[in-house]
Amino acid sequence: MASLEGFGIQTLTPGVAAAGAVLSYLSETQRGALGHITSLQCVQRGAHMVVDQNTLRSLEVLRTLRSGQVEGSLIAAVDQTCTPMGGRLLRQWFAYPLVAIDPIVARHQGIGALKESTRGRRQLRDLLGQVADLQRIIARLGCGRGGPRDLLALGGSLMQVEPIREQVDALSALIFAELLEQLDPLPELRDLLGRAIAENCAPTLRDGGVIRDGYNEQLDRLRDIATGGQNWLVDFQKREAGRTGIATLRVGFNKVFGYYIEITHANTDKVPADYVRKQTLKGAERYITDELKRHETEVLGAEEKVKAMEAALFEEVRRAVADKIASIQKTAGALATLDCLAGLAELAAKRKYCRPEMVDEPILEIEDGRHPVLEQTLAGQFVPNDTVMGEKQSRVLVITGPNMAGKSTYIRQVALLCMMAQAGSWVPAARAKIGVADRIFARVGAADELARGQSTFMVEMTETAAILRSASRSSLVIFDEVGRGTSTFDGLSLAWAVTEHMATVLEARTLFATHYHEITELSRVLPTVANFNVAVREWGEKIVFLHRIQPGGTDKSYGIHVARLAGVPEQVVQRSKEILADLEDGFAREMDLPALARRARKQRITQMMLFADPAAEPVMEKLREVNPDEMTPVEALAFLSQLKREVAPDDS
Repeated sequence: MASLEGFGIQTLTPGVAAAGAVLSYLSETQRGALGHITSLQCVQRGAHMVVDQNTLRSLEVLRTLRSGQVEGSLIAAVDQTCTPMGGRLLRQWFAYPLVAIDPIVARHQGIGALKESTRGRRQLRDLLGQVADLQRIIARLGCGRGGPRDLLALGGSLMQVEPIREQVDALSALIFAELLEQLDPLPELRDLLGRAIAENCAPTLRDGGVIRDGYNEQLDRLRDIATGGQNWLVDFQKREAGRTGIATLRVGFNKVFGYYIEITHANTDKVPADYVRKQTLKGAERYITDELKRHETEVLGAEEKVKAMEAALFEEVRRAVADKIASIQKTAGALATLDCLAGLAELAAKRKYCRPEMVDEPILEIEDGRHPVLEQTLAGQFVPNDTVMGEKQSRVLVITGPNMAGKSTYIRQVALLCMMAQAGSWVPAARAKIGVADRIFARVGAADELARGQSTFMVEMTETAAILRSASRSSLVIFDEVGRGTSTFDGLSLAWAVTEHMATVLEARTLFATHYHEITELSRVLPTVANFNVAVREWGEKIVFLHRIQPGGTDKSYGIHVARLAGVPEQVVQRSKEILADLEDGFAREMDLPALARRARKQRITQMMLFADPAAEPVMEKLREVNPDEMTPVEALAFLSQLKREVAPDDS
C-alpha cells in the first residue's frame, strides 16, 4: 500500500513511527517473514477504561498480589474459555474494559442469549473445544516456521466453522449477527488441507509422510517404488535361492554397502558366475548382481524424490494458506469472541450471576454483591453485601471496622464488579445498576520500592497523589487505610484531607476503608459522605466478625482484640488496653472533631460552585438583582458580608 490513509492513521505520527520501529525489528529478527501482519489498527484510548498497573495489581485482576501467580486471581476465577485464543481475548477484555454503553450491552445480551440456551451453549463449547490456536498457527506459517501439524490443525479447525455457524445463527442477539459475518469456513482451503495433509503426519517435513496418499499420482508412484521394494526383495531372494540351490541365501541392506546377497562359506562353491564379491565376513561372503544394483539405484532415488516432492507440495499448500491469512485471522477473532461469550455465559449459569444495568449517571446500586474469587474459594460461606452510591448522596462511603472483618474485601469487591460489568461480563449479585466509570483507581496494600529509594509510606503517598490528580467525577476510587504508614496524627490528617477532597472537589465515587473512625465526623456536614461499618458482635473479651456491611460509623478499631486472636501474650494485650485508654482521653481533649467537620463544610462551600447548592437560591436571586458597577467599595464589602452570613451562618 502506497499510503497510510487507508488505515486512517496518517496524522498519528508518533504512533506510526513506533509501529514502523516494531515492524523493522520484526523484519530483521524474523528474516523478513511477516506474512501474518496484514493490517494496522488504531486503538482509540477513549473507547476503553484506563486501568493503571497499580490498580490491576491491587485488585489482583491478572495475577495475585503476593505470589504473582494466575491461580487465585480474578481472571483465573472467571476464565471458562475452551481455546487459547479465547483465553487471551478474555484477559484483554478485563485489562481494558469498555466505557461506551452500547458495546457493553451487546456483550451482556450475547451472554444472556447463550445462558438461556443451555443445549446450544454446550454444543457450541464442544465445537470450540476442537478448534486449535489459529492465531498462533497463522503467525508461525506467516513467519515461514509452520510445520505439517500446524496445517493439519488448521484444516481440522476449519471443519468446525460451519457447524459453529449453525449454532450462532440460532441465537438472536445482535452481536451474533456481526460475528456470523466474520466466520468464514473457507471451504476450498478446508478441502485442500483435508486432501493434502496426512492424518498422522510427522511433526517435521524431513521425517516424511506429510502428504496424504492419493493427493498426487506421481508421489504415489514414487512411494510405491520406495516402499514396494521390500516385496521385490522377498521375491528376488526366493528366485535366487531356487536358482543357486542355496537354501540359506539371504538378501539384506546396510547404509554402508547398500543391498547385498549373503552366502555362507560352506556354500561358496555354488555361487553363480554373475555374482560379484562385495564383502568378506568371518562366516560368509556378500555379493551383488546387476539386477540387485539396478533395484538399489531405483529405490534410493525414489526415496530422495519422495522427500523432495513432499517438500514442494507442502510449500504449495502453505502458500495457499498464506493467501487466506486475512480471512483466517478474521475467523479466528470471531471464534475467540464467541469463546469468551460462551465462557462467561457458562460462568453466569454456574455461579448465578445477574445481568447488570448500565447507565451514564455516576451511581452504583448493587444488591447482594459477592466477591467473584472468594465466593468460589469459601464454598458457600461468603457473606453478600449491598452497595448504594448516588449521584448527589453517598458518593463517598467511609468504611470503618476492625482488621479481618472484611473492609478490604468489600471495597475490592465493588471495584471488581464494576470492572467485570464494563468488560462485558455479568456480575455476582442479585441485582446491579452500574454507572459507567471512565477510570478505576485502587490504593491498597503496603509495599516498598527500595531499589528506587521509596519507602512503604512514600509508595502509598505517590499512588494517592496520582489518584487525586487523575480521578474525575465519573471515576470509581477505592482507598484502603490511607495514612497508616506514618504517625497517628499525620496519618489521620492525611486520611481526613483525602476524604474531604474526594467529597468536595473531585466528587468521584469513592470507597474509603480506614481505621481512623474519627473521619466519620465528616458525614455530619458533607451530604455526599456516608458512613458504613463492618458488623461485629462482642461477648465479654471476645469478638465475632459478621462480615456484613451496615450503615453507620464505629467508634472502635478493635485492634487489641485482633491482637489477642493472633496470639499476642495476654500481658501485652492488657497493657495495650491501659495505654489506649490514656491516649484516647488525651486525643479527645486535644482535637475538636466537630470544629474540623465545620471547617470541612466551609471548604466545601468555598470550593464548590455556589450555584450548585439549592439552599443558595435566595443568594442567587440577590446576586441577579445587584449591579456591582453601581456599588461603592464599602457597599460591596457590606453586601459580601451579608451573603456570607446567609450562606454560612455557623461561621459568623
